[in-house]
Amino acid sequence: MRLTHLSKTKDSGRRSLRHLVLGASVAMVATLGVATAPVSVQPALSQATVQGPQSVADLAEGLLGAVVNISTSQKVSGSSRNNNRRSPFPRVPDGSPFQEFFDEFFKGPNNRNRPQPRSRNVQSLGSGFVIDPTGIVITNNHVIADADEITVNFSDGRKLKATVVGKDKKTDIAVLKVEPKAPLQSVSFGDSKKARIGDWVMAIGNPFGLGGTVTLGIVSAINRDIRSGPYDNFIQTDASINRGNSGGPLFNMYGEVIGINTAIISPSGGSIGIGFSIPSDLAQNVIAQLREFGETKRGWLGVRIQQVTDEIADSLGMDQPKGALVAGITRGGPAEKSNIITGDVILKFDGRDIKEMRDLPRIVADSPVGKAVKVLVLRKGKEQTIDVVLGRLEEGEKLAAGETTGKPAEDPKKAYAVFGMTLDSLTDEFRKQFEISEDVKGVVVAEVDPNSSAAEKGVRKGDVIVEIGQEAVSSTDDVKKRIEELKKSGRKNALLLLASKTGELRFAVVRME
Repeated sequence: MRLTHLSKTKDSGRRSLRHLVLGASVAMVATLGVATAPVSVQPALSQATVQGPQSVADLAEGLLGAVVNISTSQKVSGSSRNNNRRSPFPRVPDGSPFQEFFDEFFKGPNNRNRPQPRSRNVQSLGSGFVIDPTGIVITNNHVIADADEITVNFSDGRKLKATVVGKDKKTDIAVLKVEPKAPLQSVSFGDSKKARIGDWVMAIGNPFGLGGTVTLGIVSAINRDIRSGPYDNFIQTDASINRGNSGGPLFNMYGEVIGINTAIISPSGGSIGIGFSIPSDLAQNVIAQLREFGETKRGWLGVRIQQVTDEIADSLGMDQPKGALVAGITRGGPAEKSNIITGDVILKFDGRDIKEMRDLPRIVADSPVGKAVKVLVLRKGKEQTIDVVLGRLEEGEKLAAGETTGKPAEDPKKAYAVFGMTLDSLTDEFRKQFEISEDVKGVVVAEVDPNSSAAEKGVRKGDVIVEIGQEAVSSTDDVKKRIEELKKSGRKNALLLLASKTGELRFAVVRME
């Protein structure tokens, strides 16, 4: 699967992908067959349901003026070879079957003495839309990243230079400002939470530099996680999106922006019908912060989290997997100060349910810095509420790198074999052998049977077991005692908290049969 960003780049008259292209699709309309069962059994379908909207011409006409093309230029120094780009000398049309042969010829060994330019301008094209008549334009961060000059091109032919108000890499959003002589046509955001799978949507943008282009489709899916960032929650659509559509709006049938087109899945870089848009409910808060501060100010909890799987839920005595499992605590962060501990499962944050792990980062990030919130956690089978005052993510990231709290104690005992692992006390010899940090405390995994349950779960030689079943262990005797307790309580799996040699924590569940 290939994810691609949607901006289009030209290098000295040549076009190439500047980023991973993220955007997609050709609108698809399903033809409904005629039912042969009795009429009384079939749901009544209106003509509009069968055929879809007759036309979106009036809607599109009223919105085209607020959608803009974004063109950028960037001066790149050095030869094309040094910058790992194609030579600017051949002039072969994009998509020509002979293009790659010209490229190889002009950068081949017989042409190494050909003069190379010291610098050149690289141009890229994308889309955007006006949200404020005074000149506020929204686009993707990857459209304008590293640009020396940004020009906003309007449908009536006007071209205005733009400055960057603020940009956010995590959500791929950028806010631009132009200075118009008269108020601009603008559009407003709608509520993306109301979007339903199957709703009609319309995309307007600048695919392949062709200018204002309207495509129609439906919401194919919601809450998509494509692993492009920490706050993935995309709207998936089949409204046709291609290179150059980056930063363009996705409209509902009321003419409201419910998404910012940003990505596609594409094996070839072109549309195959699977595109993704940043939902408006995520974008609006980011845009508001960028307009006010020129940067984001996200809430920060100071935890490293892990998905609660079926096996982990069973090992913790939970009826079903839900919430976010705390796998590490940042020293000096809000979680540590409020006594959230490793092994807690966060079930609710500020009154909002955490159904799965990826819900928590989005909810925390949307919360104001300094806000006092209540966090419901499951700790050793019992729920309890903890009060936390949030910090600021941008500042917390400086503290978070590799800083996790651990449990002290070290009690040398003889080696012990269990679950396909050979465990031993964490002596100076083992620390030296596996290069284990002095901050790491627990029982070292000296050997792992490659056919064991532990090996299947990713336990490696040199890992350190910090906890078993949410109880700290510092010797092989502790391990034996804890496993016996878990078996007596009827547990089939053991939840291990493992530390790497650098102290990075993670959970693993191993079968106890």
